[in-house]
Amino acid sequence: MRRITCVHQGYELYGSDRSFCETVRTIREAYPQAWIDVVLPKAGPIVASLEGAASRIVIEPIWVLRRRNLLRLATLGMAALPFAVARALRRIRASDLVYVNTTVVADYLLAARLLPGRTVVHVHEIPEGATLTVLRSLIRWSRANIVFNSRATQAAFAMPKDATARVVYNGIAGPAVPNPARYDGNRPLRVLMLGRISRIKGQEVLVEAIRQLPEAVRSRVELKIVGSAFEDDAREAALAAQVAEAGLSRQVACSPFVAEPDSLYRWADVVAVPSQLPESLGRVAIEALAYGIPPLVSGIGGLTEIVEDRATGWVVPPGSAEALSRTLAEIVTRPDLWRDYPAAARARYERIFDEKLAAEGIAAMLRLTLQREPARVRDARAPADAASKSAG
Repeated sequence: MRRITCVHQGYELYGSDRSFCETVRTIREAYPQAWIDVVLPKAGPIVASLEGAASRIVIEPIWVLRRRNLLRLATLGMAALPFAVARALRRIRASDLVYVNTTVVADYLLAARLLPGRTVVHVHEIPEGATLTVLRSLIRWSRANIVFNSRATQAAFAMPKDATARVVYNGIAGPAVPNPARYDGNRPLRVLMLGRISRIKGQEVLVEAIRQLPEAVRSRVELKIVGSAFEDDAREAALAAQVAEAGLSRQVACSPFVAEPDSLYRWADVVAVPSQLPESLGRVAIEALAYGIPPLVSGIGGLTEIVEDRATGWVVPPGSAEALSRTLAEIVTRPDLWRDYPAAARARYERIFDEKLAAEGIAAMLRLTLQREPARVRDARAPADAASKSAG
């Protein structure tokens, strides 16, 4: 019996968590008789989504590099690192294959070097500055096989030519039936922003963009911001205060994280992803395509590989509340200009981001790793228009 270990740094059910669950299900489908351990740092909403795919869910400490606790990790946390690496090494030794979701799981990547040829790391982030330098060095040290979730991610990490790596876009299981194209300007435009509340995601910029709309247009917009801050109540309170101070309490509703967002996507006309720093890809934008909802995104990182500007959605400069406001005004007042976007969005999802396509790419890397072959795997060829028709 094959023994496979899947390691994830989170325990909630946001985009990266849902992508991890889908990968575990892919592994289960590829190796139905395997024993699959899933290692998490804490129990949470993700556990229920893993049941049926995992043979066992193990809750134990993981040495995770998070920006907010780097100082603690560099001081007190260093004492725990040797024990964390030893624990990871035991799991790798007991496994035929170890799948590590994201680059921040430092203990497993450090241990992977000691037992080469067993580990796959799935890169879902585009860090900057010193953080990128640290994480790039960590992957190179590990000599793990690499799956990048976009060409933007691959370019950011710039691995050496002899690295075993491929690009596999995150695929999702979309709804069988997309939303009908229904906005005609006779009711308020329903805008959804779904995701963790953080400085990276841009909730504050979106609120400011709505505040800048002319009153006649602002009254024709309804915005739902759905999500919670990671252990940061002050950030949630600051966002609520911004909405109130801008006089937008009637237009903007803030609500906490929900595990199942289907009803929200069914409500929305447009999904906003106004990220301020590079998204490695952007799962929420892909989910919007699957529902036939045009996304309104920042022209940064992998988001430009998802959305075709003025064809399947809109792309605006990151950090510009003015540009975002102008685009929203056009969306509200000129629905005739984007009548064809919903159907085009769904077609793009089916062509590029369907879960079957992602599963094939992941399964190919797993097979190669289990073969213990040193031969390099060149980048999987994503559909040509995903790379060549980028927006922004």
